[in-house]
Amino acid sequence: MNIETLHTGLDTVWVVLTAAMILLMEGGFALVEAGFVRYKNNVNIIMKVFADITLGTLCYYVLGFALMYGKDVMGLIGSSGFLLGGDLSHLKFSISIDTYWLFQAAFAIAVISIVSGAVAERINFRVYLLYIVLMTALIYPIAGHWVWGSGWLGALGMRDFAGSAVIHALGGFSALAAAIVIGPRKGKFTAKGSSTIALPSNLPLASVGAFLLWFGWFGFNAGSTLTATDVRIGHIAIVTMLSAAAGGATTMVYTLIRYNRSDASSVINGSLAGLVGITAGCAFVSDGAAIVIGAVSGLLMMAATNWLEARRIDDPVGAFPVHAVSGMWGTIATGLFARDEGLFYGHGWHLLGIQLVGLLVLCAWGFLLTWAGLKLINRWVPVRSTEEEEEIGLDISYHGVMAAHQAHDFIDDEDRYLKDFMRGRDDRD
Repeated sequence: MNIETLHTGLDTVWVVLTAAMILLMEGGFALVEAGFVRYKNNVNIIMKVFADITLGTLCYYVLGFALMYGKDVMGLIGSSGFLLGGDLSHLKFSISIDTYWLFQAAFAIAVISIVSGAVAERINFRVYLLYIVLMTALIYPIAGHWVWGSGWLGALGMRDFAGSAVIHALGGFSALAAAIVIGPRKGKFTAKGSSTIALPSNLPLASVGAFLLWFGWFGFNAGSTLTATDVRIGHIAIVTMLSAAAGGATTMVYTLIRYNRSDASSVINGSLAGLVGITAGCAFVSDGAAIVIGAVSGLLMMAATNWLEARRIDDPVGAFPVHAVSGMWGTIATGLFARDEGLFYGHGWHLLGIQLVGLLVLCAWGFLLTWAGLKLINRWVPVRSTEEEEEIGLDISYHGVMAAHQAHDFIDDEDRYLKDFMRGRDDRD
């Protein structure tokens, strides 16, 4: 075995392993979202995540990867690689195209999972399936091409190592558009505009989900080197850890001082915000910068949560504050703290300006196409569940089963209610 073969083998094992770590994050998304919503919608959360993985994978295989990494057309879109066929000779890696596709498919699945949380407890499941196709086959791949696939933003010099902008800001603004189009959960806001508290069903479950996401993020960031011999891997891992810790610690102290209690939901989302914030610059910034990025991400997440509440926008799991706002900050922070190009290291405003342009484009793209796509779908299929479906819960309404049969505090007689509901739905059909 020669050195080149050994190098290729090591890189292949590394990328497949980190791709698997990223796919495991779907378990994290499922547990975080299920823990934050009410019991009667837990199965629906799990089913949406399974839909992300299954349908999203197929859409990205058939169409999305080609639009993202196919031969470039005018810096706007890829044109080869559908079904992983055709000319992909321009992709030069030590690993195979199949291996590279697996890693990128895991990223595509993560994007759609961001939107899932923002529309929890009230989206029509059939509509969600249609939106998965739109996101994984069109919205995300085209945006990804602009930055990572020889597109125009990459040519300008935009730096987004593992996706604070391409994945998280894009996904977060898509989530915001979806939440606005669908509207808040029934009873979330009073007639006077004040917010009511929808208690999470299981915070320990959500915390385990956050730990899974945290674990997978090492694959998310360090795996983006695409090679096992990159000397930056250790540094990427430590700044990922430091930023997440800073985000969680900051929200822990902030809520303790402001509310005289340390809020568990905020600490969970603060840690995730720190992870999102460091994703763009993890290969470019110092340890100290990572701590600053994570701490600011946590505070911005808290501010964005309050901003949503003030505008009566219902985001049950905090998808927009965690992913969009922290992703924006992380992308901007790269323009400030990147050691070889950043403003704070004496390299001028050039990179920061490019980062801002890229952010504006990607956020607008995600928001506008999601808005337009859901409005168009709503012409034929209602994007929102009915009041009756929402009241009984999406688990029974769309999947015919509850997550835990002990969790029936929201109805007086579970068996009778379920039979009456199903009989009524059969009559309507």
